[in-house]
Amino acid sequence: MFNISKDFAPPFKMIEPFFKFGSIIYVVAIFLLLLFDSTKSLEDFTIVGWAHLFLLGFVMITIFGAMAQLVPVVLEVGHYNVDLYNRIYKALSIGSIVMVIGFWFFPILLPIGGALVLFSMATFLYETLMTLKKTKANTLTVKSVKYGNYFLTVAIVIGFIMALAIGMGFNVAIDRLLPIHVVLVLFGYVTVTIIGLSMVLLPMFGLAHGYDDTNVEIAFKILVASVIAYSLFKFIGVNFLANSALFGVALAIIFYFKQLVILYQIRARKILDIWYQHIYVAFISLAASLLFGLFGYFFGWSNSLKSALWLFTLGFFAFIINGHLLKIIPFLVWFERFSPLVGKKKVPMLHEMLPNRDTNFSFWFSLAGLTFGAFGLLIGSDSLFKGGVTLFGFGAIFMLKSVIFILNYSEEDYV
Repeated sequence: MFNISKDFAPPFKMIEPFFKFGSIIYVVAIFLLLLFDSTKSLEDFTIVGWAHLFLLGFVMITIFGAMAQLVPVVLEVGHYNVDLYNRIYKALSIGSIVMVIGFWFFPILLPIGGALVLFSMATFLYETLMTLKKTKANTLTVKSVKYGNYFLTVAIVIGFIMALAIGMGFNVAIDRLLPIHVVLVLFGYVTVTIIGLSMVLLPMFGLAHGYDDTNVEIAFKILVASVIAYSLFKFIGVNFLANSALFGVALAIIFYFKQLVILYQIRARKILDIWYQHIYVAFISLAASLLFGLFGYFFGWSNSLKSALWLFTLGFFAFIINGHLLKIIPFLVWFERFSPLVGKKKVPMLHEMLPNRDTNFSFWFSLAGLTFGAFGLLIGSDSLFKGGVTLFGFGAIFMLKSVIFILNYSEEDYV
């Protein structure tokens, strides 16, 4: 276990807006899918705009909030300049919304939104790297944070260049840069970061200790090398080698799965709580998205590729993030409001801070929506897909309700 200290963690009020904004955007993003035609190409600007809303407004901002708390606690060092997170939050939240408006309505706004996002990412990279300089640790988590942020920086720079090209009419090879941008974000930043942080959170929440981490170390190295190789080969136009690098991504995920199996087998915590339920769905979705994605990419079946991206974003990203929020937020609220009361009066247990009915509704509605949505995309049924989206939307509402309840949890709720 880690030495938890308020000397390391930033003030919770500074990080709370990250979780609130992310949860609100999560609900909005899900219901906006009801307005789209699922049979459209993935390159359609309505889809591209939605992807930026979901990834920037929910995935990125939630991860940034979580890392603001986890990185200094894991490293046992204080932030280099924690006040920078106020700028990061404002620039990223406004920038993500401006970019979506640019994609959907006014392309001229894309450079403005892109500049705000670039500023937030650069600030986050600077603050994180300066914080990392304060520790001599070189664990997998530290390396994943470093490489993940390097990949993210390159991805955002490429995205900004494309935003300038679209908004101001510059001539750049978007068809070549876009795949690089997508791979750097999805696999280079989000997946690398999740792998690194999961090796802290999964053993901690599952009570798994003394395990061999060879598989995840191999997975990390292969994934980093594959992302770099794909980006370079795609940039110079050697598509065969770029496509071959995608097999490296798949191989890395297989090694990561082997590590997960080890953690599952040695875990001391056997209770199938709401966190474990989310984790199961997340990693089953990751495996399914890998199969559908490779099949769709190499055989040119767009429906399979759409289903893979649905499972990867709404299955893997959404479930693993929401599952961990239901662990992280109660702890942060407890640490802020109840830890000073320990030994003075009775304080709640972490699981008692969860609204069980709402979290269960959120999980089952989301799981049903994920299943129907994936199947609808696979067979090309827009009505079935919209039915899945509707179910998923109800799940998102219950998730938002749960987050707000936990964030507002006080001594009066417990008494």
